[in-house]
Amino acid sequence: MGKRVLVIGLDCVPPEIVFDRLQGELPTFNRLMREGAYGRLESVIPPITVPAWACMMTGRTPGELGIYGFRNRRGYSYNGLSIATSRAVRAEAIWDHLSKAGKTSIVIGVPPSYPPKPLKGLMISCFLTPGPESAFTYPPEFKQEIEQLVGKDRYLFDVQQFRTDDKAWLKEQIFELTAQRFAVVRRLLATKTWDFFAFVDMGPDRLHHGFWKFWDPKHRKHEPGNPYQGVIPEYYRFLDDQLNKLLQLVDDETVVFIVSDHGAKRMDGGLCINEWLRREGFLALKREPEGITPLEEADVDWSRTVAWGEGGYYSRIFLNVRGREPHGVVAPSEYESVRDELIRKLETLGDEQGLPIGTRVYRPEELYPEVKGIAPDLIAILGDLHWRSIGSLGWETIWADENDTGPDDANHSQHGIFIAYGLERE
Repeated sequence: MGKRVLVIGLDCVPPEIVFDRLQGELPTFNRLMREGAYGRLESVIPPITVPAWACMMTGRTPGELGIYGFRNRRGYSYNGLSIATSRAVRAEAIWDHLSKAGKTSIVIGVPPSYPPKPLKGLMISCFLTPGPESAFTYPPEFKQEIEQLVGKDRYLFDVQQFRTDDKAWLKEQIFELTAQRFAVVRRLLATKTWDFFAFVDMGPDRLHHGFWKFWDPKHRKHEPGNPYQGVIPEYYRFLDDQLNKLLQLVDDETVVFIVSDHGAKRMDGGLCINEWLRREGFLALKREPEGITPLEEADVDWSRTVAWGEGGYYSRIFLNVRGREPHGVVAPSEYESVRDELIRKLETLGDEQGLPIGTRVYRPEELYPEVKGIAPDLIAILGDLHWRSIGSLGWETIWADENDTGPDDANHSQHGIFIAYGLERE
């Protein structure tokens, strides 16, 4: 009772790295684990930065929040999805409750927090912020203090275009992002009064997407002896040192939690979900696409389309329901039978050689106690998350060995990390 709480959020850190493969190289993590408590932290379904951090900080499920990914359906038209901002989170977060209780919070980069909302304390918004020219702090004048620390227009929210072949540049950007985030946090820890402090570093996520194949010998594209084979271990040693420097500013009256919103694993490839739906007779086009074409640019014949899907770490599948969508063809009485057919076919779909991959397809109402907003009709976790969903059309196959939005080595996994240090034991 009466202790302060510090939450260190490390986006996408998997237990297999910190608790297993690199454990002997991470003295700070090891000390916290040895003297505290730790374990695997199961993420939500889907295990995505947004909504996972929002769920963690509000104690609600994606269904209760009505947030099913970075992008969510804003209506029943066919016009795509909208980005989830802080305005989409209507449930109260930890710091909202603390503000009501008169406690002071500092919140740095916890998604989704752009635009920043009022609280008793200070806030810097998250990686969804358009750029440093934006109003990214609460209160607004706090921005001047941050710019004095890092330089005008120099605050880093993310690594832009992290899906790139320029790995030397990417490595430099990831290390700079993490170094700056921890430097800002150290300054605020040392100079501000607070009861609750929470921050999230996006560096690990960008690291895994950019460098997993160079490090993991089980990755299909791994080449032994490649020049970037040591980048992931090097980064985690760097991260461990950043933690050590930060914890030197933390007294015995502070409880420390280190958490990740989900983990990471190798990406074996992608399922071209709309190509598959097309070949199975669920999606129709008026004319053939010219090359690889995003769904929203394709000439879809909605009067003959039963279902379509979205790309991403998982696939959101929507049914074209009569009376709900503008050109709906699925009768409400057939809704469940169509969902059943899609589930059966997707879960039995093998890889390029026909080998089973372990896909699981969920009805949202089975996952969540409440389903708000416009949820996908089906949530497809492809190949136990070793496969991602590719939404574009014009592929010659339903299986792709690359992401259609740029080079990507990793997908998300269902479990992140949890470390608690400083809790009193009976």
